[in-house]
Amino acid sequence: MNQLPELQVLFHRFAIALALGLFIGVEREIEKAGTFAGIRTFPLISMLGCMAAMLNELFIPWTFAVILIIFAAFVLSAYRIVGSASSPGITTEISSLLAFLFGALVWWQMTYLAAALAVVTVLLLASKKPLEGLARKIGQQDIAAALQFAVITLIIFPILPDETYGPLNVLNPHDIWLMVILIAGINLIGYVLIKIFGPHQGIGLAGFLGGIGSSTALTLSFTRHCRKEPDLAADFAFAIVLASSIMFARVLVLAGTVNPELGMVLLVPIGSAGVVGLLGCAYLWFSQKGKAGQEGREHVKASNPFELWPAIQFGVLFGVILFVAKAAQVYFGAAGVYLSSTITGLTDVDAITLSISKLEGSSIPRAVAVQGITLAALSNTGMKALIAAIGAPALRRYVLPLFGAMIAAGLMVSFFLI
Repeated sequence: MNQLPELQVLFHRFAIALALGLFIGVEREIEKAGTFAGIRTFPLISMLGCMAAMLNELFIPWTFAVILIIFAAFVLSAYRIVGSASSPGITTEISSLLAFLFGALVWWQMTYLAAALAVVTVLLLASKKPLEGLARKIGQQDIAAALQFAVITLIIFPILPDETYGPLNVLNPHDIWLMVILIAGINLIGYVLIKIFGPHQGIGLAGFLGGIGSSTALTLSFTRHCRKEPDLAADFAFAIVLASSIMFARVLVLAGTVNPELGMVLLVPIGSAGVVGLLGCAYLWFSQKGKAGQEGREHVKASNPFELWPAIQFGVLFGVILFVAKAAQVYFGAAGVYLSSTITGLTDVDAITLSISKLEGSSIPRAVAVQGITLAALSNTGMKALIAAIGAPALRRYVLPLFGAMIAAGLMVSFFLI
């Protein structure tokens, strides 16, 4: 028999167990409808779990297992009595078993784990309606997308060789596929946001989601709409500039994920261009506030966020750009990196951002890497300005000054201040 802890330690452990049970019990009390446990029962269950673990450790072995089995049988019996065909869920019953185990974890001095799991439990319990709404919106394509993402993440990625190949010894299949997973994950997050908020969103939210997904695609779409509805030019311009501003944040996330130190340095030049864009959005928002009604709503189409073939295409593109960036640096120095960044950035910012972030420190100096990624983002911004100005004359007076200011801010900070 182990020695009994001090009274203060006993009180501390049981108090934490009680608090965790109470935390879950409050949520269940709000939601319960014909269930057997609420705000009073859950704290008792957590303390029971803590007590069972204490008795097992200090006095009688196997006590915890016996009490857990008896308690599980009681919960099952309660469900058979309380449950009904109209309410067949066992969420409260499972939560009570978890509360019992959380109390035991507290006694076993795994308090942080118990607290974290209790928070996750309450989050899931409280998110019932949003999660049910999301489940109703999920179709076969969504399940297929999730399965394909799981395949490239859990099956393909672990078996790829983590070695460099090629003439310049720069192509690493493991690293290239990691970038594919990163891009697919970001696109999946944007898709989930669209599913949660629904297909019909305001133009501003469409701009935000477009920045997460593809700001260039959103610019093309809204430019086409603006030709049909020139009276909403300011609203469409707001969404286009917002998406482009969010794109700068996306660049920071990508670069910071691959190369945290480079991401911190990029925060100033990339952030300055993004902040200028957000200030422009604020101006457009307040200048047009109250003018647009329900007719200013845009339909956000939620298509399959992930397909295997486009992912492979991105991986090939990333590898090619990685090789081109390396070759440009070797044979042409900094000028080659700037040229490849500017040309590649016209159509795709993600691949060149990830490529330069990967090469920085080994073959590309940090200052050149910062300026190269900034040039890629700014050339992409210039392309979107050109698309909007040529595609919809009504957009020119809004997007050209704002995009021009964003480009000027990024160039000035990256080439003159850093």
